[in-house]
Amino acid sequence: MTEPLISLRHLSKHFTMDRDLLGRTTSVLKAVDDLSLDIFPGETFGLVGESGCGKTTVGKLLVDLYTPTAGEIVYGGVDLAKLRPQERRRYCRDIQLIFQDPYASLNPRMPVGDIIAEPIRVNRLQPAEKIDDRVGYLLNAVGLSANYRNRFPHEFSGGQRQRVGIARALAMEPKLIVCDEPVSALDVSIQAQVLNLLDDLSEEFGLTYLFIAHGLNVVKHISDRVGVMYLGKLVEVAPKRELYSNPLHPYTKALLSAIPVTNPALRTERILLEGDVTSPIDPKPGCRFASRCYAKSDCVGCDCDVEMPPLREVSPGHLVACYLHPGD
Repeated sequence: MTEPLISLRHLSKHFTMDRDLLGRTTSVLKAVDDLSLDIFPGETFGLVGESGCGKTTVGKLLVDLYTPTAGEIVYGGVDLAKLRPQERRRYCRDIQLIFQDPYASLNPRMPVGDIIAEPIRVNRLQPAEKIDDRVGYLLNAVGLSANYRNRFPHEFSGGQRQRVGIARALAMEPKLIVCDEPVSALDVSIQAQVLNLLDDLSEEFGLTYLFIAHGLNVVKHISDRVGVMYLGKLVEVAPKRELYSNPLHPYTKALLSAIPVTNPALRTERILLEGDVTSPIDPKPGCRFASRCYAKSDCVGCDCDVEMPPLREVSPGHLVACYLHPGD
């Protein structure tokens, strides 16, 4: 069996929200809470959920922008979370990030050629005389002319700027790229172009992706497996076709019902979630989705309000955290 490229084990990230007069923590926001996940070489793992569920925090933990509160990030047999900052640096080039906003993530005072060349030069990935050729190659790889290297970010469209951001991530010759909602700020037609580009680059460079997005309609076209997050917890993980054809968690079903469908014959009844959203600040024990769960009445004898259901395998590769599906 193929070994995971990177494994997250009981990973948590908590933010202190308030302290008392003695400096003791009185309020904690649990952005990511006890999350375990494997990402395998060459796959695209889609991570979806509504705003505030913690999916971007997971991405930032992987690229070392945040330090985990607890848990492990195992890469190459090493727990990156336990390394000192100086020791983590040599692993950073293998895990890169494509930001959500293609304009804010680029230095407006630098031409795009220098933006792409900077990580190559700083990390000494190429001899000085070959850096210019490498920049031209990367620009061509993302669908831009090498002649654009002297242009500044404001001279490009949104889609072109995101291509520059992709080229900058590729400059480090990574093995895993965290795509943090890379198409959410783009027009629909441009979204398709960028998704196709990422798919092509995955084959050309042998890349693995963690693709973070709001909606299941976006990850459907690029992901091999999909994980659904709700308030810091993974509630369902499955291969793409299995998740879309046989969703099990009530929250996943609600997300799928919200996808726009152009063919009226294929439309299904929209699931409208009611009830109050559980606060991620000092959440109560039990399932985070219990206050909005429309299927709660169908689960006789369930302890949804007392204990969070574990993520259990109910069929090969299909895991769900719901007492309605106890698994084997």
